[in-house]
Amino acid sequence: MTKIYMTRRAALSGLGATLATPNLLRAQSSDAFPVEEPKIETEIPVKRNISSFQQQAWQDHFDELGVGCMLADISSRALHYWGGDGVTYRLFPSSVPMTEELTKRGYTKVVRKAKNPSWTPTASMRERDPSLPLRMEGGAGNPLGTRAMYLSWPAYLVHGTHDTRKIGRQSSSGCIGLYNQHVEALYEMVEVGTQVRLL
Repeated sequence: MTKIYMTRRAALSGLGATLATPNLLRAQSSDAFPVEEPKIETEIPVKRNISSFQQQAWQDHFDELGVGCMLADISSRALHYWGGDGVTYRLFPSSVPMTEELTKRGYTKVVRKAKNPSWTPTASMRERDPSLPLRMEGGAGNPLGTRAMYLSWPAYLVHGTHDTRKIGRQSSSGCIGLYNQHVEALYEMVEVGTQVRLL
């Protein structure tokens, strides 16, 4: 007959496992895998926005390249940039206006640029949300992010955002928003006078 020797360490480990078993069973709640959950094939599929990352040609939207061109494609939620050198091309995911009423389409241009821009809500923004401040200096809570490029249309900008959840969504009051790291890169390339089309 073979004798089995048990060390004190083995005995304590076994005792610990035995005492922990009821807690482990209780932790496996029945709602982790609900019985009444609808099958995946009956769920409405999520529509991905694959068109937003398709390269476009500036010639399809502008007569000449000039110092550069930007195309804000509202439907695909993307901003295309072509540099005046004829070689530089960048494509960024963007936020777009919340409603068609807030959306302005057509041709404009960049008339000024600002680092850490201050924000002054428009009268219509303050009407929709009276709690908005009259003015907010640049910084962490500022909805314009770290850079802004002002368009010739009053109150329309291409700017950054500190709220990264907004990118890829209909979330702005008319502006085109980019991740801060993207708008910082774009800001360095864009010159005042760059043509812009919102499509």
